[in-house]
Amino acid sequence: MTNASRIELLNVNHPGKGRPADAVLYVAMKSAMLAVLPDSKPGLTVAQVQDAVPALLPQDLYPGGAKAGWWVKAVQLDLEARGVIRREKVSPLRLYKA
Repeated sequence: MTNASRIELLNVNHPGKGRPADAVLYVAMKSAMLAVLPDSKPGLTVAQVQDAVPALLPQDLYPGGAKAGWWVKAVQLDLEARGVIRREKVSPLRLYKA
């Protein structure tokens, strides 16, 4: 991508297709998610991650946790596509660091 303030979001469900996204919001969410996700199974549910990350996000980027839910899902799919995190295929699915 040509603009340094953008990052290409990958999606584990759609290999080979990326979407541009705000790099600053991405990096903040990625850091928060990696801080809360465990290193091994059983991991955390997406709902648990969504509950835990707002406290770790900068308020100037995510005031009151605004849009954090969308960003959790987008960054989750991106990090899975990059092999940084994995999902345990149970119901509800659980996430952990790769």
